[in-house]
Amino acid sequence: MRKTIPAILIAIALPSAAHAAPGMGTEVYGASVNAGELEAETRYDRLAGGADDGEDVIQIEASYGISSSFSLGIQAEFEKEPGAARKAEELGVEAIWALGRAGGFDIALYGEYEIVFDGTDEIETKLLLQHRRGPFDLRLNLIAAKELDSSERVELGYAFSADYEVFDEIRLGVQGFGELGGFDRFLPRAEHFIGPVAKFEIEALGPEVELEAGYLFALGAARDDTKGQLRIGLEFEF
Repeated sequence: MRKTIPAILIAIALPSAAHAAPGMGTEVYGASVNAGELEAETRYDRLAGGADDGEDVIQIEASYGISSSFSLGIQAEFEKEPGAARKAEELGVEAIWALGRAGGFDIALYGEYEIVFDGTDEIETKLLLQHRRGPFDLRLNLIAAKELDSSERVELGYAFSADYEVFDEIRLGVQGFGELGGFDRFLPRAEHFIGPVAKFEIEALGPEVELEAGYLFALGAARDDTKGQLRIGLEFEF
């Protein structure tokens, strides 16, 4: 099993300039990382059903734990809309600063600057909360994002996961992603996705391998365009 340490993560990203469904090309971040550990990850997220059926995102990421409080990484994200060619959309830099532990939660701050190729650059911040007790792992990310245009408002969102180790190296749980509106209009009718997820760890191959698979059901405004979101992730730890 992974030994985690609260840390700072810096990464380079390429997500979509167009509005993407919550959760597409992203993960639920923990407030920790392994010092001295190299991680490589790829994930594939795809919308299923509705007008956006077949829209997908491929994400590739590599990061290294510089110390017990600092990690550096690179991340690329490529989006494909139905009937169009796949393309890279953004280049960004991320950082997570660990604040410590309070009330049973590891706490960290996340920041990202995104260079958008066919649009306006964007900044994003997240408050990362993680509670681990025995086989149980709970994560909550509170998100604020803004395009660097004075006319654009701050967009609020969330991501969460809760999973439990039901067997050795097998975890079952739930994930969710969604929009919370803005400071001027909080909790409007918005897009949300929630559903089951399974995680499998394999240690016999040399590097530790984690496979994640899940399906999130569309809720709220997300149902206008799709029925759900298929999520598959593969992570290697060295």
